[in-house]
Amino acid sequence: MFRNIPTVTKNLLLINIIVFLASMVFQKQFNLTEWGSLHFFLASDFHLYQFITYQFLHGSFTHLFFNMFALWMFGCVIERVWGSQKYLVYYLVCGIGAGLCQEVVQYITYTSEGLANYASVDTGHGVITMSAYLNHWATIGASGAVYGILLAFGMTFPNERIFIFPLPVPIKAKWLVCIYAVIELFSAYSSSQDGVAHVAHLGGMLFGLLLILYWRRHPGRNYNIGGGRQFFDNLKRSFEARQKPRQQPDNHRGQAGYGPTREDDHEYNARKQQRQAEVDAILDKIRKSGYDSLTKEEKQKLFDQSRES
Repeated sequence: MFRNIPTVTKNLLLINIIVFLASMVFQKQFNLTEWGSLHFFLASDFHLYQFITYQFLHGSFTHLFFNMFALWMFGCVIERVWGSQKYLVYYLVCGIGAGLCQEVVQYITYTSEGLANYASVDTGHGVITMSAYLNHWATIGASGAVYGILLAFGMTFPNERIFIFPLPVPIKAKWLVCIYAVIELFSAYSSSQDGVAHVAHLGGMLFGLLLILYWRRHPGRNYNIGGGRQFFDNLKRSFEARQKPRQQPDNHRGQAGYGPTREDDHEYNARKQQRQAEVDAILDKIRKSGYDSLTKEEKQKLFDQSRES
């Protein structure tokens, strides 16, 4: 199963899992989370590289599991459709954008509460310096990038139905994205102290939306212009390869009961041409109008074909 995961998604899963295990094993020797988490930009522990490193750190197994499950579920599809290079750029942009939005919110809190006027803060557990307090403003997790991937799936396959527990019926991807966005927006405005960076989640979706809209308006400037066709082109080549007739051994040719007859050859070639024409027509339709323009029967043909590959 792991072999069938596209390259970038597979490596992202591995890196996140390895980093999580390393942070658990070496936490006494080196605090990886403190070093790599995204700190408030006015804090002394802030570094620019943290906009990348924070995306691969997680605070608990549950945090890691749900992010990686969503990355596997939606990322595999998007990477096959877009291509690895474009998909990686999108993932990192969403993660960095999520971090930028979180920094903006933290700065608004910093200015609105007038923290610049204080030298120390009473946390309820003791008085600490303002510098130490600001260093506690740290963000970790791949959630921002994952929410961007969820948005990409919803915009690429808006009418695909997904089963989400505990809902008893499937829901279209576009409505799933909207529901998640509303939940995060409500949670961000409710000022809940749940320790979740809801604004970062929204930031990942916002930057993902802006990038997708930019790519749609400038298709020739995509990082991998052929990435969207890669999956379907591979599907076509696989289909053509399997349709090549197998040669029978020479010692069986011409003998009764061995090898196809002339009539069988004619029927075989006719079926082959018909099936090839159907696949070509579906692939051309995707290139011109997108995947969503396919009928249910056409999607089923592609699904059956990819499953047999």
